[in-house]
Amino acid sequence: MAIFLDTGKVEEVEQFHKLGIIRGVTTNPTILYRSGVKKVLKDCSRDIARVIAPYPLSVEVTTNDRQKMFDQAKEFSSWAENIVVKITVHGPEGELDNLEVVHELETRHNIRVNVTAMMSAQQCFLAAMAGATYVSMFGGRVNNMGYNVVEEIKKLSKLLEDFKLKSKIILGSTREVLNVVEWLHAGAHIVTVLPNLLKGMIIHPYTKETVKMFLDDAAKAEEELLKDERIKSETLRI
Repeated sequence: MAIFLDTGKVEEVEQFHKLGIIRGVTTNPTILYRSGVKKVLKDCSRDIARVIAPYPLSVEVTTNDRQKMFDQAKEFSSWAENIVVKITVHGPEGELDNLEVVHELETRHNIRVNVTAMMSAQQCFLAAMAGATYVSMFGGRVNNMGYNVVEEIKKLSKLLEDFKLKSKIILGSTREVLNVVEWLHAGAHIVTVLPNLLKGMIIHPYTKETVKMFLDDAAKAEEELLKDERIKSETLRI
């Protein structure tokens, strides 16, 4: 699946979706806040889901109350068929209700869940055991803690294979262009990227220099051709 775009702005989703290079979109309350999204969550989610359908859009619950997580998950998933509900692996104080909610949504209500905010292969493995469709590890944060997340990705990929678990591995918290290919190569199914990072993957200074050279040389060749045509025309008149 490769690349999901991290944004809450419909215009950014439209821009990169038209290029054919994204396979989904992820949001969370922080992304929406930083994106300056003024629209209500329902309208924003519906708009993005419509643009990228049938690719998935992850929309995160805004509560850690057990019943409210259920209620929001059911509501969010009703907005569009391609909406996936994001739920953190546990609460802010380590509350364990979250995985119970994930398990019930996936196995009893047929609601796809993206378990998020995970920092280790072991967390992701347990979320996969609970039935999560997607398991999201925050690669940049793991690296910031002094560990190489590549090793965690490899361990997790092998665990999913060995136990025949269906979950897809998402790597988020991407800091550098280098992370994207590195993490995919290590075994991640998906890496989430911010729009500026995705532009950085496309645009290269030497490519800009080369394209400029090509265009300059093409203009010179066209100028020479026109010059030759004028000389021939004047010769014929004489």
